Amino acid sequence: MTMKRSQILMSAGLMACMAVLWLATSRTGVEAAPGNVKQIAPGVWFREGELKEKGHCNNIWIEMKDHLIVVDANFPSGAEACLADIKKTSKKPVRYVFDTHHHGDHAYGNPVWTKLGATTLAYVGVSDEMKRYEPKAWQDAAKARPDVAALNLSTAEPPKQTFKEKQFVLEDATRRVEFHFFGWAHTRGDGFVYLPKEGILCTGDAAVNGPFNYLGHGNSANWPNVIAQAQKLKAATVLPAHGIPGGAEILSGQRQFFVELRKAVAEAIKSGKKLEDLVSKKAGSPSTTSVRLSEAVKAWSGEWLPDQVEVVYKEITLNKPHGEIAGGK
Repeated sequence: MTMKRSQILMSAGLMACMAVLWLATSRTGVEAAPGNVKQIAPGVWFREGELKEKGHCNNIWIEMKDHLIVVDANFPSGAEACLADIKKTSKKPVRYVFDTHHHGDHAYGNPVWTKLGATTLAYVGVSDEMKRYEPKAWQDAAKARPDVAALNLSTAEPPKQTFKEKQFVLEDATRRVEFHFFGWAHTRGDGFVYLPKEGILCTGDAAVNGPFNYLGHGNSANWPNVIAQAQKLKAATVLPAHGIPGGAEILSGQRQFFVELRKAVAEAIKSGKKLEDLVSKKAGSPSTTSVRLSEAVKAWSGEWLPDQVEVVYKEITLNKPHGEIAGGK
């Protein structure tokens, strides 16, 4: 199924198309493509999601002594595709699936996993966000996506287990896996997964590698602070939910993008410019912007920049995160 721009924005909260090459990392640079699986470290696999074609996010699975932990439930069709590839890499059962946040491409596959006996896990903010935006978001997605409709459910399935602490740990004799909450960035429930021994950080949509930043439920003012806390982990390898894997440059680039975006819009407002001076619209949607960012963040600044400028303009002039402006229940 080919995703239209409006479907990607509403159902997945994403943007643009995927790159086709991995960036050079502290390990090695290798070619990748949507649907490909790569072993990042012993017992750690990365699957690039078919974003452009099917709206899927990336998945990571982590091998423990007698089970697996999967990062992100994906859409239902993404969950099925991920399961098929997991079976090629390990005979161990999936015991936990961590939802990095509540958006459909990260959590709507929950029923697929729980039906197999896995426990879906998330920071409590993920469940809270679902209470704000469901069942409407689910029902809208079901109209556009056959895989969501096929589950024949009236609303999204929330994670079965949540935690309120800033850090939650799953550990056995072979590996320690940390789940972190650093605050409100992409959503109120953003979760990170960190493997301290391997120096691997899974970032969800709080840190993406490319022009995939959806701000609809976000807090752009606090986003750089969240990334700064993630940087303190000093991860050598960063696995984003959208875009290709890399190193610490993903975190620094993502943070700089929001710092520059906020600064540029704030300066324009201070100089007396109105939204219509910054953003031109076509058929009611932002199409172009006069705001320009540096070459350093070009990889994060894509065709969705006009939308992002409009969101930040509203945040600054209304003095609240767009997640509050967007509302919900």
